[in-house]
Amino acid sequence: MRTISSLVAALALLLPAAAQARSTDPQGSGPIVNALTWMQGTLLGNVATAVAVMAVAAVGFMMLTGRLNWRFGATVIVGCFVLFGAASIVSGIQTAAG
Repeated sequence: MRTISSLVAALALLLPAAAQARSTDPQGSGPIVNALTWMQGTLLGNVATAVAVMAVAAVGFMMLTGRLNWRFGATVIVGCFVLFGAASIVSGIQTAAG
């Protein structure tokens, strides 16, 4: 489970970079921007939603049966919120900064 939370954290760091790259694309960055856009679509698509629902259900069941620490379970659930809300978080930061 620890690898899942570190994967979610790493992917959450990639999404703001993809959102930032769309506003000002440097010359020659077309393939990189396309790859990040594909990754964002994959991470926020139907597969990611299904995986997140199963992860939250499994973590919730493990927390209720006493097999998982509540603090670690909460970090998995917060990680899902950050993953799916990354675009809104970045746009809010950009609005506040600019």
